[in-house]
Amino acid sequence: MKIHPRQIGFDIDGVVADTVEAFIRLARRDYGIESLTPADITEFEVEKCLDLQPTIIQEIFAALLVDPLAAALKPLPDAVAVLTEFARLAPLTFITARPQKPPIAAWLTDILGQDIFADARLIAMGDHDNKAAFIKKMGLDYFVDDRAQTCVRLDQEGITPMVFSQPWNRGRHRLRTVNNWREIRQLCFSDGEAPL
Repeated sequence: MKIHPRQIGFDIDGVVADTVEAFIRLARRDYGIESLTPADITEFEVEKCLDLQPTIIQEIFAALLVDPLAAALKPLPDAVAVLTEFARLAPLTFITARPQKPPIAAWLTDILGQDIFADARLIAMGDHDNKAAFIKKMGLDYFVDDRAQTCVRLDQEGITPMVFSQPWNRGRHRLRTVNNWREIRQLCFSDGEAPL
């Protein structure tokens, strides 16, 4: 049974945004750290798995939070194409733990275009927990997130989570996983099917 795009919402970092690529690139460019790879980020709280000074980690994440456009944050492969298809059928819904809405709204407007983002719903809740209340308020049945703990909690709240596979969530849950945006598209459209 296919999911209608109006039923599904999305986290941003690690799902829509390639935050890992940006983190590694800024670490290299601004701090001369050459050895980091995506496979090194095995914990959601990166301080637990990276041998970096906490101030460096904080400064990199601050740059990504305050001005993702200036940090050249990129979307994950196929995210924009699939979201554009979904937007033809229903407004997009994003619920993020980011604390400030304007910077990420500007980034989403940049990658999706003003027309699509104008109809989208964006909640910046400033917290990794309690997404369930917002998801229910938005009338969603499904939610894609990269944080395993969030997805486990959503499952307990009667929402169907899908864990966007990343090194930091592998082996930490028994929930449905999506590996990329093509798989997300297949949840909503049959092969070869174009949205109306």
